[in-house]
Amino acid sequence: MANITAAEVNKLRQTTGAGMMDCKNALVEAGGNMEEAISILRKKGQKIAEKRADRDSSEGVATAKVNSNNTKGVAISLNCETDFVAKNDSFVEMANKMAEIALNTSSKDEFLASDFGGITVADKLTEQTGVIGEKIEIGGYEILEAPFVGSYVHGNKIAALTGLSKAVNNAEELAKDVSMQVASMGATTLSYKDFDADFVASETEARIAVIEKENIELGRLGKTLKNVPKYISRAQLTPEIMAQAEADAKAELKAEGKPEQIWDKILPGKIERFISDNTTMDHEKALLDQNFIKDDKKSVADYVKTYGDVEVVGFKRVSLA
Repeated sequence: MANITAAEVNKLRQTTGAGMMDCKNALVEAGGNMEEAISILRKKGQKIAEKRADRDSSEGVATAKVNSNNTKGVAISLNCETDFVAKNDSFVEMANKMAEIALNTSSKDEFLASDFGGITVADKLTEQTGVIGEKIEIGGYEILEAPFVGSYVHGNKIAALTGLSKAVNNAEELAKDVSMQVASMGATTLSYKDFDADFVASETEARIAVIEKENIELGRLGKTLKNVPKYISRAQLTPEIMAQAEADAKAELKAEGKPEQIWDKILPGKIERFISDNTTMDHEKALLDQNFIKDDKKSVADYVKTYGDVEVVGFKRVSLA
C-alpha cells in the first residue's frame, strides 16, 4: 500500500473539492497517483450523477455577469437539490466562476464544453455531483448583447439582464432598475406590439372563461363578482373601440345627470380606467407596458423616457422558481 501523506490528500481535496476521506481513499486506490485518483473521483461522480438524474434540482444560485465595456451579459443558474448546499460559500463561488466562463461563450453547449480548471464545465458538474452528493446542473443560461447591458441579481434566486440602445448618462442605473423590474415582474416580451393576434385571441377567450367560472362561485357565496373584460391587450383597442368607449362614458355621465361642462374633467379618468381594465395581459407580460415597480404612477416606458433618447432593446431572466 502506498504511503499517502496529508499534503497529498489536501492537494487532491483542493483540486476536486471532495471530502478528506474520499480523497484519501481515492489516493490509496490509485497507489498514490494523483491523476488516477482524480479520475477515480470523477468516475464516482458519474455513478452518483446517473443515480440522481431524475432528482429535482430546484435550489441553487442564480447570478449574472457583464463584460468590462457593458456590451454583453450572461445570466445563469447553478442548480442543486437543497437550500443547504445552495447557501454554501464554495457553491456560490463556483456559480460565479462558471458565470465568468459563460460570459465568453455564445451558447449553452459551448459553455458546457468550456474549460474549468483542466476539465470541461460539464465534467465539473458531474464531479461536483459526486463530491456534494446532490444533482448539480446548469438550470438556466441566457446571453444578451446590446450597445449597453446592465444586470440585477435578487437574493441569488433571480438574475436579470437589460439591453439599452445606447450608453446614455446614468445608463447603469437605468439598466439596473429595468433589470430589477424584469426580475420582480417576470415579463415575457418587450411590448404589447409583439403579441401575435392569434395568441391574444386565444388568451382572451381563456381568461374570460376563467373569470366567468370564478364569478359563478362568487355569486353562489353572495360575494362581489369580478369584472369580465372584453379585451386584455392594447393590441385589441382599435380607434373604433376607443371611440365607442368614450361614447359609452359620455352616455353614462349623461345618465348620472353630470353637467356637460365638467365632462372634460371626468372623461380622461374613465378612459384611463377602461384601458387599465382591458390591458391586463400587457401588465403581466409586456415589460414596457407594466407599471414601474418604483413608481406605479408611471409605466416602464415612461420611466425609460426620463433618461432621454434611449430605448430598451432586450432583456433576459433566469430564475430558480
